[in-house]
Amino acid sequence: MPDYSTAPPRRPKSGPAPARPGRYTAFVRTLWVLFGGGVLAAGLYVLAVNSNFMNLFGRMPNLKSLENPHSELASEVYSADGVLLGKYFRENRTPADYNDLPQNLIDALVATEDVRFEQHSGIDPRSISRAVVALGRGGGGSTLTQQVAKVLFKTRPDQPNTLNDGLLNGSGKIGILVAKTKEWLLAIRLERNYTKREILRMYLNTVEYGSNAYGINTAAKTFFNKTPRALTTPEAATLVGIVNAPGRFSPKAHPDRSRRRRNWVLRQMAKAHYLPAAELAADTAQPIVLHYSVENATKGLAPYFRTEVAKSLLAWAKETDHDLYADGLKIYTTIDSRMQKYAEQAVNEHLALQQKWFTQHWKGQLPWRDENGKVIPNFLNIAMRRTERYKSLMNIYDGNRDSVNYYLRKKYKMPVFTWQGEKEMYFSPLDSLAYYKRYLQAGFMAMNPLNGQVKAWVGGANYKYFQFDHVRQGKRQPGSTFKPIVYTAAIDQGYSPCYPRPDVATTFPAVAGRAPYTPQNFEGGYSGRTFTLRQALARSMNSITAWLVFKLTPDIVVGYAKRLGITSPIDAVPSVGFGASDCSIF
Repeated sequence: MPDYSTAPPRRPKSGPAPARPGRYTAFVRTLWVLFGGGVLAAGLYVLAVNSNFMNLFGRMPNLKSLENPHSELASEVYSADGVLLGKYFRENRTPADYNDLPQNLIDALVATEDVRFEQHSGIDPRSISRAVVALGRGGGGSTLTQQVAKVLFKTRPDQPNTLNDGLLNGSGKIGILVAKTKEWLLAIRLERNYTKREILRMYLNTVEYGSNAYGINTAAKTFFNKTPRALTTPEAATLVGIVNAPGRFSPKAHPDRSRRRRNWVLRQMAKAHYLPAAELAADTAQPIVLHYSVENATKGLAPYFRTEVAKSLLAWAKETDHDLYADGLKIYTTIDSRMQKYAEQAVNEHLALQQKWFTQHWKGQLPWRDENGKVIPNFLNIAMRRTERYKSLMNIYDGNRDSVNYYLRKKYKMPVFTWQGEKEMYFSPLDSLAYYKRYLQAGFMAMNPLNGQVKAWVGGANYKYFQFDHVRQGKRQPGSTFKPIVYTAAIDQGYSPCYPRPDVATTFPAVAGRAPYTPQNFEGGYSGRTFTLRQALARSMNSITAWLVFKLTPDIVVGYAKRLGITSPIDAVPSVGFGASDCSIF
C-alpha cells in the first residue's frame, strides 16, 4: 500500500484558489479593533472617573455617604401639648414615608420621568442615547435613580462641593459629561443599596418644588394645604410637573403654563396605562385650585418666642456639632399652644381697640411729644438715622446727603400692616417710618410660678412687620408690679405678713442735691388707718411700700431684685419700690 503519511499533498485539479484577505475583511477587522479600543477606553475612562485620576474629575462619595445619603431637613419646634409651632430651615423639607405616598403620585412620577423605572438597574440605554443627544444642552434623559444621585450628591457644576473640585469639572460639555458619568456610577450603586420604593421615596423627599418647598410633604402643604396621601390625581400631576422647572411651572406664578404641564403629565399617565381615558378627560378639564401658603419664620404660633429659643439652640448646636437649620431636630418647649392662641388673640384685640382710640385722639397731630406735650423736633429724621436702610444708603452714596435724602423720599409700592389686614400703599421710607411710629405695641408673657416654665409669649402686634420683641427687648417701668419684691425683702428680713403699719406719709430726706421725696397714695392722701403688710400689698399702698424701702434701704431692695432674676439695671433710689427703673418682661 502506498505510504500516504509521507506523500506530498495533492493540488486539486480544478476550482477557485483559496481566498486571500481583501479590503472588506481588513475593514471589518479595523472596525473590531476600533470597537474594542473604544470599549477599553470607555472602561478606562470610567475607572479614571471613579478613582479621580490625577484629580481630573473630582472625588466620588465614600461608602458611608452612599449608605446614609443626607439632605437638609427642617428642624421642628413643638409645644408642650404636641402642637407644631414652627420650623427652622434653609431648605424647608420634612420627609414622608413611602406609605404616606399615594399611588396616583407614584404613577404620575414614573410615567413622566422614567417609565421603565422598574426594568432598569439605574441606567437605561435609551435614556443614555437621549443624554448623548442632549449633551450640548446640559443634560437630559436621566433615570429617576440618576436624578436622585444628582440632587443628593450635588454632582452638577452649579452645585459647588467636593465632588466638583476636579480639573475637568465645569459648565462646558466635558464638565457635563463628567457629571453624567458620576451620576451613572452613583445610580448603579444606589440601585444595589436600596429598593425601588426607597429610591422613589428619596426622590420625592429630595427634589425642589419652588416656593421654598423641598420634598413632597412641604410641597403638598404649600400649594394645596394637604398631606401627600390626600392629593387628588390632578393635584399629584401638578406637583410632579413642577419639579422639572419649579420657576417655570409654578401654579402660583404661572397658572396657565402649570395647567398645560399638568395635563401633559396626565396624558403621560394615560399613555403608560395608569389612567383610564374617561378619567383623563375629566382630570384635564379641572382647574388648578390652590390653597397657597409659604412657610417662613413669620408663620405659626409664638414667632417671637421661637426667635428667642433659636439663640439658645444655635449656641447648643455649635457646642454639639449640630446644624439647627439642616439636621431635622425635634425641639419641645414649655409653651402651651392653647394659652398661646388665647394670648395672641387677647393682645391683638386689646391693641386694635387701643390703636383705634389712639388714632382718633391724635388725628391730624403728631404724637411724638416730650413730657411737656411739645412736638419733639426732628424726631423722624433722628429715628431714620438709626435704621439699616439709612446706613446702607450712606455707604452706597459715600455720605452724600442729597442722594440719600432723595431715596428716603422716593415713593414705592409696598405692603403695609393694618389691623384690617395687609394693604398695598405708595410710601417712601420716611412715610413708612412715620406710619409705623404711630402704632402701639405690647408685650405679654405667662409663666408657671411653681417651676418658671414659660406658657405663652407674645412679643408684639405682628412678627412680620414688628420684629422688635417687647417681651425680651422692650423695657418699661414695671410700676406697682415691682412691689412684691419689696415685700419679699421685708419678710426675708424678719417682718411678718401680719406686721401692722399705719397709712401715713414717709419722707426720704434730701441727699446729694436731690430734693426730699414723699410718695403719696394713688388717691393723693393718707387714711391714717393701720394695715398689715399683707393688706398693704393687696391694696398696693404706696405709703407703706415707701416706709419698707426706707427701713430696708434701696440697696437691699435692689439686691433682692437681682436675686429674684431681674437682670436689667436698677437704680438704688427711694422710688425703686414703685418700679421706677426700666425692666423687660422676661
